[in-house]
Amino acid sequence: MRAALWLIGLFALAVAGAWMADHNEGVVALFVHPYRIDLSLNLFALLLVVLLAVLLLAQQAVAALLSLPREARRWRLQQKERAAHAALLDACTEFMAGRYLRARKSAELVLARESALRDATQHPLGHAVALRTVAHVMAAESAHALQDKTLRDQHLQQAEQESAQASGAEQQALSEGLSLRAARWRLDDRDALGSLEQLAQLPGAVARRTVALRIQLKAARLAGQTARALDTALLLTKHRAFSPLAAQSLVRSLVMELLARTHDERALDKLWQGLPAQQRLQTEIAAHAATRWLELGGDPSKARAWLQPVWEKLLAASSGRTINDMHRLVQVLERSFKDAPSADARQWLARVEAAQQSRPSDAHLQYLAGMLCLRHQLWGKAQNLLAQSVKGLPDASLQRHAWSALAELAEQRQDAAAALQAWKQAAKT
Repeated sequence: MRAALWLIGLFALAVAGAWMADHNEGVVALFVHPYRIDLSLNLFALLLVVLLAVLLLAQQAVAALLSLPREARRWRLQQKERAAHAALLDACTEFMAGRYLRARKSAELVLARESALRDATQHPLGHAVALRTVAHVMAAESAHALQDKTLRDQHLQQAEQESAQASGAEQQALSEGLSLRAARWRLDDRDALGSLEQLAQLPGAVARRTVALRIQLKAARLAGQTARALDTALLLTKHRAFSPLAAQSLVRSLVMELLARTHDERALDKLWQGLPAQQRLQTEIAAHAATRWLELGGDPSKARAWLQPVWEKLLAASSGRTINDMHRLVQVLERSFKDAPSADARQWLARVEAAQQSRPSDAHLQYLAGMLCLRHQLWGKAQNLLAQSVKGLPDASLQRHAWSALAELAEQRQDAAAALQAWKQAAKT
């Protein structure tokens, strides 16, 4: 629509100009002694326009001629700038290709070309500070890959000096990047404490970035600070820095390690209460925590309270329940039931019997119910359940315990032959 209006306007101007030129009878007289020159007004206007156009073109030609030295100098500086950027790209390419010596030489070439460019002009590049800092970082990265720590630290120090000359957001970004790289290099040098100290100097928002948390996780594990590593791993899991399977495996291993290093009941209870609910529902973690609690002499009823949600979860699961999970849970529950007179012993007996009756072919439940009946002196039930469980228990240790319990029951009945046979089976497993 706009183009159509412009076209109509041009046609109107053309028509108006043609009409005015056709009906214009004016004359312009030029007196040049001793001559008189008469020109039509239309011709005079045309000559005037041509003269102005010639003068304008002449002015532009003279300006272009006078600007040739300046343009040539600008072109030379532009070529030097492009050469510096090309050298930086070469450094990055060589570094990615694993040619670290070439990458370092290219980074040093960037610094040399930028210095020459700065000496050749009074107006340096607007991004000269960032260019020099990045070049120093590339040279330091290459030296780090070549295990040249002295040269790496030199370039790092120079990069820090260069970044200090920047201002605003550029200076903040450069300093944060240098701190993160320095922390990573110290971690590669197996200097975990130095890496953690470097990360501690970062602002709070930067320290919570995924890259900083990953470095902190590795440094904390290397330094043996399992509690800090666990907190960092949980934060990374919250930020979805790992796949669900990898996050679960990592957190589980850290929790297991932290549980093994806990030597105080209060500390263990505090650690357990501080774990997320998802971790407390994992069979391996709950079983290990309860076992550690019992080893430290804690109240068995509290251990069973920790295990009860896991017990209910495993019984409610129609699929996904593994033999190892049941084996761990049954083992630690059996160990906690040595205090049969406790307040919750009868409740657990009813709970286990109900579970066994709902799954009559489950050998683990048969074994656990039999051992509980044995603790409560229900000899007949214990005999039947343990005799059924030994046929289906996949674990040799549980089979051995079941045969030993059957041998003790036979001795109580004064059945020497059955006791001897049970002891023999226990010795074989």
